[in-house]
Amino acid sequence: MKKLLSLLTALAFVTIANAQNWKLDNAHSKIHFSAKYLLISDVTGEFKKFEGVINSERPDWSDLKADVTIDVSSINTENGMRDKHLVSDDFFNAEKYPTMTFKATGMKKLDGKKYVMSGDLTIRDVTKKVDLPVVYNGTVTDPWGNTKAGFKATGTLNRQDYNLKYANKAAAGEAVVSDDIDFTIDVVLIKQ
Repeated sequence: MKKLLSLLTALAFVTIANAQNWKLDNAHSKIHFSAKYLLISDVTGEFKKFEGVINSERPDWSDLKADVTIDVSSINTENGMRDKHLVSDDFFNAEKYPTMTFKATGMKKLDGKKYVMSGDLTIRDVTKKVDLPVVYNGTVTDPWGNTKAGFKATGTLNRQDYNLKYANKAAAGEAVVSDDIDFTIDVVLIKQ
């Protein structure tokens, strides 16, 4: 029994020692989105405040786990009135739901630098499983000796699926805001 306990303790230590912990480099990471306005023009924006911790033991990132939190009130479309509307109950309801989260449960390598990251996205009171196309941009050591890795994820989500229900129509009946929201997430990770 003593030998088994020693072996389990040693295995736990090796697993912890091999874990690669990373955090988001917020100065070099961006979460962008765009939506159609009156179906004729793109409105773009970003979330300015977010944080995340990423774990992966394998060099191919196939066992990646991540926990990312986005501050909804940090939304910025370069229009104060629109930003105020976006954090209202018509959209995110930042007072009741101050954050949205993404919990990555795995990443599957497709070919070359292309992956699919799976996880749970929570916006407001809705959590849905999502698969995000991801491109791994590589790992480097910066001039200060920090190991960094870069990724880019893109996708489209339907805002109605997450209870972002604003449904105002223009005079001719077209939607003021499209249901489909395109997003691009550029992240740089710093090895801890």
